[in-house]
Amino acid sequence: MTTTDLRISGLTKSFGGVRALDGVDLTVPAGQVHALLGHNGAGKSTLIKCLGGAYPPDAGTIEVGGTSYTRLTPRESIASGVAIIFQTLSVVDALTVAENVFLGQEWTRHGRIDRRAQEEVTAGLLERVAATCSPRDRVGDLPMGQRQLVEIAKALSRSAAVLVLDEPTAALSGAETDALARRVEDLRTQGLAIVYVTHLLGEVERLADEVTVLRDGRVAHHATVSGQTRRELVEAVAGRPARGTAAGPGGETARRRQPAAASPPSAGSPPQRRPSRPRTSPAPPRLVAEGLCGPGFGPVGFRVAEGERVGLFGLIGSGRTRILETLYGRRRATEGTIRVGDRTVTPARPADALAAGIALVPADRRAQGLFPSMTAQDNALLPSIRPLSRLGVRALRAERRVFGTLADAVGLRPALPRLPAGAFSGGNQQKLVLGRWINEARHVDVLLLDEPTQGVDIGARQEIYRVVTALTEERGTAVLFASSDPEEIVALADRCLLVAGGRITGELRGAELTEQALLSAVHDPQTAEGAA
Repeated sequence: MTTTDLRISGLTKSFGGVRALDGVDLTVPAGQVHALLGHNGAGKSTLIKCLGGAYPPDAGTIEVGGTSYTRLTPRESIASGVAIIFQTLSVVDALTVAENVFLGQEWTRHGRIDRRAQEEVTAGLLERVAATCSPRDRVGDLPMGQRQLVEIAKALSRSAAVLVLDEPTAALSGAETDALARRVEDLRTQGLAIVYVTHLLGEVERLADEVTVLRDGRVAHHATVSGQTRRELVEAVAGRPARGTAAGPGGETARRRQPAAASPPSAGSPPQRRPSRPRTSPAPPRLVAEGLCGPGFGPVGFRVAEGERVGLFGLIGSGRTRILETLYGRRRATEGTIRVGDRTVTPARPADALAAGIALVPADRRAQGLFPSMTAQDNALLPSIRPLSRLGVRALRAERRVFGTLADAVGLRPALPRLPAGAFSGGNQQKLVLGRWINEARHVDVLLLDEPTQGVDIGARQEIYRVVTALTEERGTAVLFASSDPEEIVALADRCLLVAGGRITGELRGAELTEQALLSAVHDPQTAEGAA
């Protein structure tokens, strides 16, 4: 039986001026499940990548099985017995289960791959994780739960003693989630040290022996799970008490939606709620969805008024992104209606949505929104080049003028039109993608934002909030944005729709809209009702 412990001491990692990890300590004995909690930007992913060798720490040590490292390469991480199962699995759909398990470490006999021997070993590994698939099954034909077990079997084939599971149930069904929980319990009895990264407190209570909460790159809370109530865990993640009357860490109280001070916030301060412009009468609806259904969600119905900012808040896999992508035509709706103003629209593709006045800024800007090798100007003005042209010829002077105005408006740094977009920081890349739909040559009625400040530093986050707020207040654009960051929802939304299991399960607005209420709503509905 494997008896390897994991000990992380004083781990520190910075990116530029942003400290992602600040002296993090974490100990996971063999035969224990240790839950790691914290909302987006808390440092969980950075910690995992340091452990897996993707990032070199600036300071601190990682000790695996008694051997201490100041940094690990990916090869050293695997050799030390660490295996990380990310949300995006590394299995190859076109290969069989056995071929995936032995990928990169194939057994050969007389110069040829010994498939029979590999399949025999794979069968034993599959039995160890209680997978129902065969070594000869093609991975692309397997359900997601079985693919994940293949990934774990692959890790065990490399003598993994420390297993890190990153949001392992995000894409699983209820039955698959229960099956995975049983496998985790089995692996614990086999002596593995397991780090279980999740947002779901029910999984923490069921599986974990101890829990650590990261907040702003530091360990904000550590305890044994048996001594914790769910409300205490919610408070630890939020950093504030359940009710706004009691002071929390650092004397903070639960943040409620109060108007921001007249002076702009400093770069290091948390996002503040900007006051909405006064309205003498309700604004007309700009976006209406009724009975909308699509793969993985529905039916859902909601309205976003002219000049309103509405948030969609839920955990990973709740259906937030699917709703936005269906409105944008990236996914086909199976039922329901969508209206923009007085027009009923049926966006079967993004071009249809754009023609109807709906635009989307996706969460994965590099893969879905940005052209890294193109210039900043061409990225920001891509949809506006034709409207600005004259007689089919690009109006370069007009393009430079529009880009200059846009760069000033969004605080683009550096404001160099010919610099390749890939050379900008993450926050400035997001400004370029956002700029496509807010420049003076392009107007949209509805702006959809998916995780609008994911991977963005605090200063750029504040500027993006300012730009989106100005867009709604000055142009009357309806903004619907999805976020898994409760702080972002509180900072930007006029009201918030709660999403779980592909449906809208509730709404928070006004004084009810706090980080504590959001976390309680998705983790513990009874607590949320009590705190409201």
